[in-house]
Amino acid sequence: MGGRAHDPRTTRRSLIAMGAGGLTAAALATTGCLRRHDPAALTFWGTGYEGDYSPHLAAAFTTATGIPVETQSLPGTAAHEKFLTAHAGGSLPDVMMLPSGWVAEFAMIGAVAPLPDPALATDTFHGVMRPLTFAGVPHAIPWSVGSQVQFYRRDLLGEVGYDAAPLTWDGWRDVGAKLKRRHPDRFAILMFLNWWDTLITFAGQAGAYPLRDRDTRGDFRNPRYREALAFYVSLFADGYAPGVSSNEIQDPLAAFAQGYFALYPSGPTLLTDLHRRAAEIAPDRWGTARMPGPNGPGRVSAINNSIAVSATTPRPREAWALARHLTSAASELTFQRMIGSLPARRSAWTSPQLADPLLRPFAAQMELPAELPIIVEWERIRLEVQIVAERVVRGGLTIDEGLAAMDARVDAILARRRELVAAGRIA
Repeated sequence: MGGRAHDPRTTRRSLIAMGAGGLTAAALATTGCLRRHDPAALTFWGTGYEGDYSPHLAAAFTTATGIPVETQSLPGTAAHEKFLTAHAGGSLPDVMMLPSGWVAEFAMIGAVAPLPDPALATDTFHGVMRPLTFAGVPHAIPWSVGSQVQFYRRDLLGEVGYDAAPLTWDGWRDVGAKLKRRHPDRFAILMFLNWWDTLITFAGQAGAYPLRDRDTRGDFRNPRYREALAFYVSLFADGYAPGVSSNEIQDPLAAFAQGYFALYPSGPTLLTDLHRRAAEIAPDRWGTARMPGPNGPGRVSAINNSIAVSATTPRPREAWALARHLTSAASELTFQRMIGSLPARRSAWTSPQLADPLLRPFAAQMELPAELPIIVEWERIRLEVQIVAERVVRGGLTIDEGLAAMDARVDAILARRRELVAAGRIA
């Protein structure tokens, strides 16, 4: 999710130990370290930091209700397949964390239950519920929200006459040119070629919508998407950004601290990582700002997470109680303190805890979500689009060839959807 920078010397186990003074005995029990396969326990699966730290929230639920919870943290790269396999085998957990883009797919195959109470879908930011709704019915509760913002080095930008990060594409290019002249052996921007976030964000800022014909065909050759891809590719072509994937830089946060680049689009959990490593980069040397657009900030996509309940749980009442607990404003604020994830509930944002000026760009962007397709194929589409974009950056395709390839790949992905729409079987 969002901020994926981390210290390779720090394991998730050690980070859990640091959070809230270490795991309590109750929390250890919920992980199954002291009690495994308890027939009285609810089961919960999560990914990333949320999965790692879920024992803390589960312990509070157990204390309040007496219901034990066994949690499991899944690797993000294997989670989708794990959930699908578990559904096929009838072994899904009672409650699960799903990236919001997965919810419609799992609702379509009958894996997750619809919300039993419409109130669970209220108190959220505009647009957050759209991807959680299938056939007009919400199937998950928002848990965390987080668009990209630009993290920037105040001192490096100050060297070239900027007191804050520029909010336009022309400003980014100006910073890139000036920093490159001043530090020829460094870069201005870090954008990983195997992460789709930044290109999709640029497209949203340009007002581009990627599909046409009732979301049955690609529309990447439209002028706005071409503008976004051309700008994205130019940053690499002109040497302002290195053409690297995430596995080619062991510790991007350390590189940011050492000044190898000044602008770093990332998500909210990077805030926590930066605060933890203040000895490497002092807080007064960096800041956050909204992502730049052609004429200033516009609509952006986000990486949001949600909580769903298995359609086959034998204990739906208790499972929904756990889901309510995990997604309460109090629990979301607890996670914000511990891992930096941002609450999906608007009511949580009235807390003084979220008054930090560094969070304002996130809040501002969440009020202007990009309009994106709400179809089960979208997760696969954006990955395919990024694969093509990487080929363009590396010189294997021209921009126009890349846009044509995106349309061709996406049309192939949507072939079955076109048939179903034409037959009137789906809207």
